[in-house]
Amino acid sequence: MTKSNRRQFLKNAGLTGAVVGASTLAAPAVLGQAKIKWRLQTYAGPALAEHVIKPSIDAFNKVAGDQMEIELYFADQLVPTGELFQAVQAGTIDAVQSDDDSMASPTAVRGFGGYFPFACRYSLDVPVLFNQWGLGKIWEEEYDKVGVKWLSAGAWDPCHFATKEPINSLADLQGKRVFTFPTAGRFLTQFGVIPVTLPWEDIEVAVQTGELDGIAWSGITEDYTVGWADVTDYFLTNNISGAWCGSYFANKDKWEELPENLKELFKLSMDSSHYYRQHWYWGGEAKLRVDGEKMKLTTIPDEEWATVEAKAREFWDEIAKEGEVQAKIVKIIKEYNAAMDKAGRPYRYS
Repeated sequence: MTKSNRRQFLKNAGLTGAVVGASTLAAPAVLGQAKIKWRLQTYAGPALAEHVIKPSIDAFNKVAGDQMEIELYFADQLVPTGELFQAVQAGTIDAVQSDDDSMASPTAVRGFGGYFPFACRYSLDVPVLFNQWGLGKIWEEEYDKVGVKWLSAGAWDPCHFATKEPINSLADLQGKRVFTFPTAGRFLTQFGVIPVTLPWEDIEVAVQTGELDGIAWSGITEDYTVGWADVTDYFLTNNISGAWCGSYFANKDKWEELPENLKELFKLSMDSSHYYRQHWYWGGEAKLRVDGEKMKLTTIPDEEWATVEAKAREFWDEIAKEGEVQAKIVKIIKEYNAAMDKAGRPYRYS
């Protein structure tokens, strides 16, 4: 979508500049009324969205038939990613797929979305934490306070560095300008990383022009899928998190207007998306490390990387001091990881 089209979208929604106010995009699904139409914007660009959300939305539309249609928009098409929360809160976008950190959530859970350093070892840790260890209830309560319906969280890929120059030690990170998530960037600054925020679609060019030295936004599957493997030469096998945590959100009023069958259908579509990502990323991360030809693998020695993991625990304690909700979440993460360590193989190997 062009910038002029974005402005037209905002104009039609009754906005001037920033996302404020609400639009009337859909009516309740009542027999004889027009098809319900939603606008859903994802954090992902077109190539990545083909995997992380589009199949599930296509399936939803097929099954919903004449009752409802979801129009899917990609990163920054309607509003910048950093304004997604405002947009879904106001109702100018009906639903969002993003992490809390990137969309500038005003809630206490913001920093735990995206890549909270070393909170997860594997992608399955995310749904277990939300469905069995209580994070889902906390997210739901926090978003209820601000008039947004949190719907479901799932896991994406681990967070690795893809860089122009090889990273073989922590010293090699010094001064590197890296595109990453806000909280991950805050953590990485202590190792000399300079976090840079840019629109998602500008990242590839920024690496080519030297504005960026690297990317810490994904695993190797995304690097190949979105084209970043074409502009970076090295992939660091150490990661700062085993899985990205993202969620689906909806405008609360629009969600409550949906008939129950469409609510259940949307929940099923989210589960379908979560399942697809689990195997797509898990298989892709291994296959591309073994068979990929675009980036050379590098590794920081375990004993040196252990210092980064230790610093992450200190970082957790810093975050816990920011408020009661943050302290509660950190406590759950600590207890969960301790349980996984105690359970041993295959839950934890070290």
